[in-house]
Amino acid sequence: MAYVRGRVRATVDALEHLVGGLGTATLALGALLWAAIVAVTCLVGVGLLAAPGALRAVRWVSDRERTRLSRWGEPIPTPGPVPAGLRTATRDPFVRRELGWVALYSLVGLVTGLVGIALPLYAVQDGTFPLWYRLVPPDAAPGIVWWRIDGLSDALWVGVLGVGCLAAAVWFSPVLARLQAWPGRLLLPPPPGVDLSLRVAELTATRAAALDAHAVELRRIERSLHDGTQNRLVAVNVLLGAARRAVRRNPDRADEILGQAQDAAEQALGELRTVVRGILPPVLDDRGLAGALAGLAGSCVVPCRLEVDVTVRCAASVEATAYFVVAEALTNVVRHSGASQVDVVVRRERGRLLVCIEDDGHGDADETRGSGLTGIRRRVEAYDGRMTLTSPPGGPTRMDVELPCGS
Repeated sequence: MAYVRGRVRATVDALEHLVGGLGTATLALGALLWAAIVAVTCLVGVGLLAAPGALRAVRWVSDRERTRLSRWGEPIPTPGPVPAGLRTATRDPFVRRELGWVALYSLVGLVTGLVGIALPLYAVQDGTFPLWYRLVPPDAAPGIVWWRIDGLSDALWVGVLGVGCLAAAVWFSPVLARLQAWPGRLLLPPPPGVDLSLRVAELTATRAAALDAHAVELRRIERSLHDGTQNRLVAVNVLLGAARRAVRRNPDRADEILGQAQDAAEQALGELRTVVRGILPPVLDDRGLAGALAGLAGSCVVPCRLEVDVTVRCAASVEATAYFVVAEALTNVVRHSGASQVDVVVRRERGRLLVCIEDDGHGDADETRGSGLTGIRRRVEAYDGRMTLTSPPGGPTRMDVELPCGS
């Protein structure tokens, strides 16, 4: 049963990628035709003014494909704007690779996308044909103009063909999706040498973000200890001193003061446990990531549907990051979204832990308004992860987080 669910999920994911890739391939074909027209008109000097615009169009389509592929697997960094000046732009290695990608992907992306979409459509059409074959003329079998349908037996053979299309869609859709992504994986990443410098810059930025997040966390812990636990312990000390002096004068009063001191000590212990849970929740060790997230979902004020598909344990730091991401996201949902339902999906796929939180609230979430989203992004990027936030006005709000899985 688990194998069947896995195959169905892989097929659905592949179809989603094929549909998105088909859209990008259509844009790539348009950009290729525009670039070809400009290149031809440049021979007579007319297209020189339009050439920078054509290169920017190619860059725009290429960046859309980079974003699409980054959501599916290894992130592909974007190179930024096209260099100014036609001569400089044509010498840019990114521009040259993008022109080659547009030419290749216009063919590969369109063919794989059309075939990938046609298979499930034919599977539905032919598979259900025995139910409605009487509604069409005998010479009009769907997709098979040369096949005359003289009765139910012929219609059933068409249905068998639909089952074959369904099997082909299940088995070949992931292959077609990988083939469709191949031109982008080959040509859109930075050229050799450039990739290393970009990676160094990215690691430098994430290291700085990690240090900032660490400093913020230390300040939070210090503030929690200073404002809460320390004050409770000072109160305990004062109450014990008062009880000691009252023992000789008024023993009944001493018993009351000792009770107050005990209450203050219990509150201090509770605040200490809260601080410790904020550093690394013990529930992760006791119940694992699924159990810890189930506790968060169960205590959330907004109804929360949780789905966790993580068969093996990840590194403790990765699980803690995922836990805090979900905890902070659910807090934001309760405080700011006005949602009536929130869905949390966590799964491990291709060496990465994927976390998706989606609510049906009013949307318009903004990282610049101090809603905790900046802290989530810093924590995720500190572990070389990625966070994508989609929150149009009116909702829904969706946060996708990818974390590399250590072991």
